[in-house]
Amino acid sequence: MDVDLRKLRYFVAVAEECHFGRAAERLHISQPVLSRQIRALEQELHAELFRRDRRSTELTAAGLQLLEDARPLLAAARALQHRARQAALGTAVLTVGFMPGITVTAAVRSFSARHPELRVEVVRTSWDDQVEGVHDGRLDVSYVRLPVNRRGLRLRPLFSEPRVAVLPAGHRLADRASIAVADLADERLLQDPDAVPEWRDLTGRAQDDGSAVRPAFRSVEEKLEHVAAGRGVLVLPLSTAVYYGHAEVAHVPVGDLGPNDVCLAWSADRAAPLLEEFADLAAAHA
Repeated sequence: MDVDLRKLRYFVAVAEECHFGRAAERLHISQPVLSRQIRALEQELHAELFRRDRRSTELTAAGLQLLEDARPLLAAARALQHRARQAALGTAVLTVGFMPGITVTAAVRSFSARHPELRVEVVRTSWDDQVEGVHDGRLDVSYVRLPVNRRGLRLRPLFSEPRVAVLPAGHRLADRASIAVADLADERLLQDPDAVPEWRDLTGRAQDDGSAVRPAFRSVEEKLEHVAAGRGVLVLPLSTAVYYGHAEVAHVPVGDLGPNDVCLAWSADRAAPLLEEFADLAAAHA
């Protein structure tokens, strides 16, 4: 049996929305059509994917497994389409992603000098999409900050750097030469706690009762504005904090936080000598 990618796309939409109506709106199809397609997929797989009643839609064990496997499969299909279109246009391009605070100029310049026939493009990424572009083909290689989901990736370690607490300029800790992560126990963290597991796992940390909603930020600049306004704190790699200087915030080293590791990532499915060559140059210039 061949897997229908369209049905998989429909399944992922329902799984992410946990609601057939919202998923149908997102896909621009009618809800009855979507329901029929999901039933057809369940029949093809001989597995129930959702538990449904009038109040909720939940994934079954089979549905959870399919969601884990479907996302990289759909990303690989998008990557295939993207690279085929690039080849059809006759455009030789290497696209490099990079996270805020990371400088890629030296490696890009060296690679371009070796391969003048190639156009090298750079694209800034964010914490949420730093590997997504590798999976879907928009990026050939990407400078990423760990931790990331390593599935489907090859990673080349490049360098490590300290992490700092970013605080309002008038904060009680702002003038310290260094602090411990426990000093932040009573602070509101304006980022995903999984990005700072040392803070998340503190014993005695004030627990979020769910009444405060963490803002959805589009950029580091937005996060810094919230810090400056006294709405919380951040933990960032030092280069990111320095790059995005702000007169109303201070950054203080956190002595017992491990460093942030930076790697170059590319798809494990691509055995391209040019990617290995760029990785070697990136490591040499790290």
